Amino acid sequence: MIQLIDLPADLVRALDEAAATARLLVASDFDGTLAPIVDNPADARPLPRAAEALVALAQLPSTEVVLVSGRALAVLREYSGMPSSVHLVGSHGAEFDTGGQERSDSGNVSGGQERSDSGNVSGGQERSDSGNVSGFALEIDEELLSTITTELEAIAEGRPGVTVETKPASVALHVRNASAADGSAALDAARVAGEALNVEITAGKAVLEFAVISTDKGEAVDILREQTDATAVTFFGDDVTDEKAFRRMRGGDVGVKVGPGETLAGYRVESPEHVAAVLEYLLQRRR
Repeated sequence: MIQLIDLPADLVRALDEAAATARLLVASDFDGTLAPIVDNPADARPLPRAAEALVALAQLPSTEVVLVSGRALAVLREYSGMPSSVHLVGSHGAEFDTGGQERSDSGNVSGGQERSDSGNVSGGQERSDSGNVSGFALEIDEELLSTITTELEAIAEGRPGVTVETKPASVALHVRNASAADGSAALDAARVAGEALNVEITAGKAVLEFAVISTDKGEAVDILREQTDATAVTFFGDDVTDEKAFRRMRGGDVGVKVGPGETLAGYRVESPEHVAAVLEYLLQRRR
């Protein structure tokens, strides 16, 4: 078990300051951060210690907890197993499930507003079992999404280990389980196809994602900060897609990179096990 002594001293000091803030927003990526990376994405589950700490944090006064993931919202809800007190943002910020609030035309979050005729969604939200409203921030071009999906499926065909994951507003090509040659060839071909179709391309670890609407985790963090009126934000992430959230960190915020690689985060830990320890410490200090 990771103990406090295993955490960097500067991170512990930053957590102490964040824990004392008036309104705290705790936001985290899912895969590779709360849940260890696994060969089969459908097997990903959060570490019990991390999940328990997040749920406990969400029960504290003036403390909001949100998972911000590239996963489709419905999949994130199922795999994370989180109660409604822990809010969810899926598809890199395209889908919000944050307690009956959704994004307005200005990009802000406002309770119960529908999108206007300027290409935004009106009445396209679903209500989850918890009673929260979930929906898309922008209108989805279904025809374009179908076209890029077909292109990627053709690229994956005949290349063992190359898989296509479809989401409500995007589609991803995974090569984690492919040979180096097949993976590289598939990613190169997919990028050419995506650029030709003028879709939003996001690179991750052994994956390219192609979105038909433009959103990212950094924008999602800004929206959540405004929605919750947070005076400090902590964000945990392991992938290159999380760098856009780290870029939005301000004074008093705590951005924590999980694992190796260049980062804009101010702090780093080695693994999801360390994230669990950080969350437990934050909970202890926030109580």
